[in-house]
Amino acid sequence: MGLPVEERILMGLFLCSNESNEMLEILRPDWNEKTRLIIEEKCSMLNVQFSTFNVFPWKDELSVGIEYERFCKSFFVQPDLFLRIRPGHSGSVLLKLNRTGVEYEFISPFTLRLSNSFKADQHFELDQEVVVQDYSSQSIAHFLPANHGKKINVWDCCAASGGKSIMAYDLNPEIELTISDVRESILFNLKKRFGKAGIKKYKTFIADLTSQFPIPNTQFQIIICDAPCTGSGTWSRTPEQLYYFDKNEIDRYASLQKQIVSNTIPYLQPGGYFLYITCSVFKKENEDVVEFIIKKEFGFELIKMEVLRGYDKKADTMFAALFRKPA
Repeated sequence: MGLPVEERILMGLFLCSNESNEMLEILRPDWNEKTRLIIEEKCSMLNVQFSTFNVFPWKDELSVGIEYERFCKSFFVQPDLFLRIRPGHSGSVLLKLNRTGVEYEFISPFTLRLSNSFKADQHFELDQEVVVQDYSSQSIAHFLPANHGKKINVWDCCAASGGKSIMAYDLNPEIELTISDVRESILFNLKKRFGKAGIKKYKTFIADLTSQFPIPNTQFQIIICDAPCTGSGTWSRTPEQLYYFDKNEIDRYASLQKQIVSNTIPYLQPGGYFLYITCSVFKKENEDVVEFIIKKEFGFELIKMEVLRGYDKKADTMFAALFRKPA
């Protein structure tokens, strides 16, 4: 565009703002009055041509069912903040929330939508009363097999922040959790987070699941594989990824995912469930991995798979597929 960096930053701020902005009010008050215009009108006002290709040039790589234009426009809208109310805390959370006077919306009995500017940690005990967890991530609960009150072994093999483990525990506090990740720092942070969440019965170990080695347990009834991925379904939170992304990363992550799947599936009990998850919008990381699992000699039954479209809900977009191993 040939414009100074400062000017381009202000234009980006204007295009991505849907309400009055303090910086625009000071530096571009005429723009600030028009932040509620749709993206095409804003581009016309700035004499910029809006092109979905310029926003997201990898259309042919997308998973089936993703609406390309709507997905591209979502990059100009910051996702909302979603909270999951933990069991037994609905009353206290709503009491505190109503005292703040902020606007909120119930998406489900335990899911709250708020402005992403809301400082949840200033009002709630995080991980004790509520968990900060994106709407699509919370929707993974619908893929977890019903097992309330049953003592079953669950392995969250790529635990990362541990949100799926806490959710699995809240659905059934009787589960016996095993947590692993390739990074020791992740497991250290999880120990503190689980302490706040009141989760005491669990095991952890460090594992690089792209290489084969014995897992310190026999077999599991449920394996949750929230696989490392491009994270492309979350890029509306980090739009700089659109600029720096190298398309070759799709193949690299797809290869890693297949290695991880191949090395974890043998630890699933007959009759057990394997839940594969990504926060990617790319077919090679999603449907193609599902096809890989089906075609391999695992003998798995695909129960269901779905692209969890968050781009039309001011949330992340994710993918999930649930398999069952024959008994």
